Amino acid sequence: MSVFRIKTTLVRTTLVVGLAAGLSATLQGCFLLVAGAAGGGALVATDRRTLGAQTEDREIQVKSIAQINQNVPDTSHVNVTVFNRRVLLTGEVPDEASKQKAEQIVRQLNNVNSIVNELTVSPASDLSSRTNDSYLETRVKTALIAEKNISANNFKVVCENGSVYLMGLVTRDEGATGAQVASEVPGVTRVVKVFQYILPQDVAAANANAANAASTPAAAPPPTTDATVGAVPDSSVTSRPLDQQSPAPVTNSSPVHPGNPAAPQ
Repeated sequence: MSVFRIKTTLVRTTLVVGLAAGLSATLQGCFLLVAGAAGGGALVATDRRTLGAQTEDREIQVKSIAQINQNVPDTSHVNVTVFNRRVLLTGEVPDEASKQKAEQIVRQLNNVNSIVNELTVSPASDLSSRTNDSYLETRVKTALIAEKNISANNFKVVCENGSVYLMGLVTRDEGATGAQVASEVPGVTRVVKVFQYILPQDVAAANANAANAASTPAAAPPPTTDATVGAVPDSSVTSRPLDQQSPAPVTNSSPVHPGNPAAPQ
């Protein structure tokens, strides 16, 4: 009889513990959903893109990645970043034909306004290099947050093989400040500006659009000029210890290729 009672107690205890754990997990899940929704709302509220542009950017990215993965060699390593209907291609491909193929795929998608093809013809980067890129990306984002004269929310940061690419709807002063901040992060070998510029007098309207995006997706002020893209790497930078590096070079060189002219803009 005592054995039966012990077994019964164990079963009841197990049930209670299981129910408690399940309830805890459920409550935690609900909390995460609420937090995620709040976080998502915050991101929308600080994004100068319209809700329509944000939605199209996600669609372009998903379609680009899927089609590129199906049509370029498996030895390729292609990253696709989309901001305000502008597509940035970074990574490595085995040959020039693969580089052009990736661009052609993106060009044929709807709602693509322009393409910045920064793919390099070289062996795919290894895990160590990609881990370092993730680290540098975090360092750059942290540096942008610490800069008082700009809002880090207006910058999208991509790092590839030590090169930092900055995207966003910014004024020329904001872009210059952000690029300078990124160039001073140890380990960054060059900074590539892929900005779309807005006029200073349009900043208030852009910020208001961001704040109201969740309920009223009004049109953001259009960029006044094309992106400023490109940089020339300084081989002397990588040969010195990180704490002795000069700021990474920030220059303009590469053109921005237009997207599909027939696609809806």
